[in-house]
Amino acid sequence: MAQAKIHAKLNESACSKFSRTLSMADRSGRLLESLDQLEMRVEALRDAASAMEQERESILEMIQSVQNSQEIRNICQGEREELNLTANRLMGRTLSVEISIGTIRNPQQEVALQKATSIIDEIVKKLLSDMEGARQQLLALHAACVTEAPPVPIDQKFQAIVISCALEDQKKIKRRLETLVRNTENAEKNIKIMDHQKLEDTKANGGH
Repeated sequence: MAQAKIHAKLNESACSKFSRTLSMADRSGRLLESLDQLEMRVEALRDAASAMEQERESILEMIQSVQNSQEIRNICQGEREELNLTANRLMGRTLSVEISIGTIRNPQQEVALQKATSIIDEIVKKLLSDMEGARQQLLALHAACVTEAPPVPIDQKFQAIVISCALEDQKKIKRRLETLVRNTENAEKNIKIMDHQKLEDTKANGGH
C-alpha cells in the first residue's frame, strides 16, 4: 500500500514536470512571436524615419532651387525680397525638423565611411574653382554606387571603399552624390542662362 502511494506520487510529480515544461515552451514561443512582431515594427519605424529624412532633404533642395532659379531673378526687387523671406521661413521650419537614424558599424565600416566622406568633401571644395572638373569626379563616384552599367568611368578605388561601408551608409552616400550632381548641373544651367542674358543685354545696349 505504501509502495503504491510512492509510485503514485512519483507519477504525479513526473506529469507535473512535463506539464510545466510544456507551459514554459509555450510561454517562450509566445514571447518569441511577440519579439518577431516588434522587430517588424522596428524596421517599419526605421524605414518611415528614413523616408522622412529623404523628404526633408528633398524639400530643402527644392527651396534652394527656387531661390536660385532664373524666374526669381526676372521679377521686381520688392516681389523678390518677399519670395526670399517666405523661402527663408520655410527653410528655417524645415531645418527645425531633426531626424536621427543611428547606424551600427564595426570598426572597418567606420573607417570606410570616414574615407568616403573625406573624398566627397575634397571634391566639393573644388566646385567653386573648377565646377566642370568636380562634376565629372562626382559622376565617377556616383557611378561606383550604382548596380547598372553607368555611361561614365567608375572610380574603382571609391567603389571598394563604399562596398566596405554599412548598407545604410552606402545608400546615404549614393543619395548625397545624386544631390550634389543635380546641384552642379542646375548651377551650370543658371550660369549659362545668366551669361546668355548678359550677351543679350550687351547687344541691346549697342555692344557697349
